[in-house]
Amino acid sequence: MLEIGFAKPTLPRSGALILLVGEGDKPAGLWAEADAATHGAIARAFSAAEFKGGKGKTCTILAPGGDLTRVVAVGLGKTAELTPRTLQDAGGHAAAAIARDTTAAIAADTLQPGQAAEVALGAALRAYRFDRYRTKEKAEDKPRLSALTLLNADPAAAQSAWQPLAGVAKGVFLTRDLVSEPPNVLNPAEMADRCRTLIKLGVEVEILGPNEMRELGFGALLGVAQGSVNEPRMVVMKWNGGGTAKPVAFIGKGVTFDTGGISIKPAGGMEDMKWDMAGAGAVVGLMAALAGRKAKVNAVGLVGLVENMPSGSAQRPGDVVKSYSGQTIEVINTDAEGRLVLADVVWYCQQKFDPQFMVDLATLTGAIIISLGHEHAGLFSNDDALSEKLIAAGKDTGEKLWRMPLDEAYDKQIKSEIADMKNIGGRPGGSITAAQFIKRFVNDKPWAHLDIAGMAWSTKDNAVTPKGATAFGVRLLDRLMAAHYEG
Repeated sequence: MLEIGFAKPTLPRSGALILLVGEGDKPAGLWAEADAATHGAIARAFSAAEFKGGKGKTCTILAPGGDLTRVVAVGLGKTAELTPRTLQDAGGHAAAAIARDTTAAIAADTLQPGQAAEVALGAALRAYRFDRYRTKEKAEDKPRLSALTLLNADPAAAQSAWQPLAGVAKGVFLTRDLVSEPPNVLNPAEMADRCRTLIKLGVEVEILGPNEMRELGFGALLGVAQGSVNEPRMVVMKWNGGGTAKPVAFIGKGVTFDTGGISIKPAGGMEDMKWDMAGAGAVVGLMAALAGRKAKVNAVGLVGLVENMPSGSAQRPGDVVKSYSGQTIEVINTDAEGRLVLADVVWYCQQKFDPQFMVDLATLTGAIIISLGHEHAGLFSNDDALSEKLIAAGKDTGEKLWRMPLDEAYDKQIKSEIADMKNIGGRPGGSITAAQFIKRFVNDKPWAHLDIAGMAWSTKDNAVTPKGATAFGVRLLDRLMAAHYEG
């Protein structure tokens, strides 16, 4: 993780300097000092580049004078309209621009301490890199920046504001690490062991193996897992920071690799199915974030961890399984496996914890990508108030949601001739029928299902997310907790 520090506003003598420039702002503070020290080079560069501080715009001046390697101006847009998301994006743009520098500072002298901390969060998130398995990378391809100083009038207050955000960042990084791991490393047992590391943050962790789940009657989840030599796990994580209040619950689909089973997927792109556990990864990261910032909330996170493989012992199309709820399911397509995992874990969550509400996250359907592309995750819910809070949290964090319909008419598509339901309803409305399936395992609890199939992995760099695992859902749900559910 990028080392973040805060110091009094003093013009650096060397390294890179980032200026945060609002639209229409006049030179002041460190900006004015830097321009004077470089004999007007910054003002001339802004004029030549027609840089006016527009949101997300940047202007780089190389070797502007003295020992400064570069000055990077990052536009904030209209300063009267600054939001935490705008500031985080600015920090992310800054981190990307100075990755090749060894020392760097951000002039945050015109910002409040809390605003400076938001800039730091964006920079830290963008600087993430998963390079555990790189052994021959060229030196010129490696980022050099390991520490970043933000210059603010009240560095102590900025540092204090940064501490809880650092906890969130570490949760995001945990999720990104999990989703990035190759499937020969991260099988269900290994992922369960990584969940166990949250104990050091004060999270209670319980791991159920196949025998315990068999005794409970987890027929749907175990059916998915039966074709793999890597045995399944279910992990329950509890953070008790909210006194005697009922917990809030988060549930994640954790298919550590999904071949599709007997209904095998095409070979092209199958390597991407290592991140079919991104929903579970987000739940683990969220629990780490809540514990890391000592959130005043009681939360429980449950993840069902399986590997979906074809073999002589694998589940067949046409099999009928009995779920933990007692409902029976005809398995039409073994590649519609995530909903089977969630069916048992969702029911267990209700029976065991009686939560205030439940949110599940899953890379559930390709159909949601056809509907929403890679801009929004699909939101399905039986509760308007919960949906509105989730959508607002998505806007605040940039992890955007779009509410999709739930309707009894779609239930007809998953009607089985020999069991209580079948696990797939055909191509029309595929993400909706998948949500309708999960809904059959929800009683009268407020519930939301987030289909994050289009959002778990990015093929390009974004403001605060480098190419790769996004950890979508961690900041979204942390924001939901901070805004509405903490004491």
